[in-house]
Amino acid sequence: MGGAPIHISLIPQPEYIESIVDGFDGVLLPGSDSDVDPVRYGREPHHALGCVHPAKDETDLLMLEQLERRRIPLLAICFGMQILNVHRGGTLVQDIPSQMPEAIKHDQGSPRDRPSHRVRLLEGSMLATLANKGEALVNSHHHQAIETVGSELVATAWTADGLVEALEDSRRDRFVVGVQWHPEYGWRNDQFSQALFTRFVTEEQQHGKKTNERTVSAST
Repeated sequence: MGGAPIHISLIPQPEYIESIVDGFDGVLLPGSDSDVDPVRYGREPHHALGCVHPAKDETDLLMLEQLERRRIPLLAICFGMQILNVHRGGTLVQDIPSQMPEAIKHDQGSPRDRPSHRVRLLEGSMLATLANKGEALVNSHHHQAIETVGSELVATAWTADGLVEALEDSRRDRFVVGVQWHPEYGWRNDQFSQALFTRFVTEEQQHGKKTNERTVSAST
């Protein structure tokens, strides 16, 4: 698929984030065993809230601020999508089983790459285009979910219980996609996951080309 990964350390300092982001053509915000601190979206902690990792929250939020400013392509996965939504002013369901007891099972356990439920895809969305149909079978490993959708974001996938499973930026001049499932699990055998990563790398390459063209133009 192309692309060379670069690790981003959890150093929640604006100077550090600014010093490294200039060299990025795109950023993947991964999942996490931690939960987003509800203080960051104005809520008291639910009794079933998991562990929080303030350094990760702050590092991700600083990174998201820089990505937004520079229009750098973003693929956000699971926790990554949730912190993206919080960064845009959205809120989260802190614990699906206790707050939404009628919901389907969203934490499937092992094997982690097994697709366990379907998502309905918004017609005309980028994800629907990549899937080439109106639904997809995905895995599921989360106990939190999107409650209210943040600014400039559009929900583009839902489970049968109505929970949001994907977000896309509503603006056409940038690539920002968040998915609640984990396309990095079992992607070798899943064409939808392959298509998503391929599109992400393509967007990175296009962004890098534009950045280089601007640099050359400014230096001549």
